[in-house]
Amino acid sequence: MSRMTPFSSPLLLGFDAMEKTLERLAKSGDSYPPYNIERIRGAEGKPETLRITLAVAGFCEENLEVTTEENQLVVRGRQSDATEHEFLHRGIAARQFQRTFVLADGMRVIGAELKNGLLSVDLDRPEPERFVRKINISVKD
Repeated sequence: MSRMTPFSSPLLLGFDAMEKTLERLAKSGDSYPPYNIERIRGAEGKPETLRITLAVAGFCEENLEVTTEENQLVVRGRQSDATEHEFLHRGIAARQFQRTFVLADGMRVIGAELKNGLLSVDLDRPEPERFVRKINISVKD
């Protein structure tokens, strides 16, 4: 017996990768670092943008990496565990993270900024060109 999925309709063609991505997202449960996603309305005539803000206190620019890999935005943080300190209490762990956001087709990263322990990544989606293409029908006898 096969299971029904949202993309199992015969009218939805080529959505296999999206279905796999949704399954992978459902399985991921890591909530570090915390983040916000906000919509920034564009001024008159300008498109809106999205801003992803991650709380990365304790990380400096050299410890952070923002990349796009195919249709994903990947933010990585790596801290080295400094051994020259003698801690009486250690409540702040030096930990690594990788946070992945799946981007829709056409989304692009405008830039990233680190300020006051918050990493902001701005994205936009330029208006795609709309075109109609006529497909010729060949007739074979």
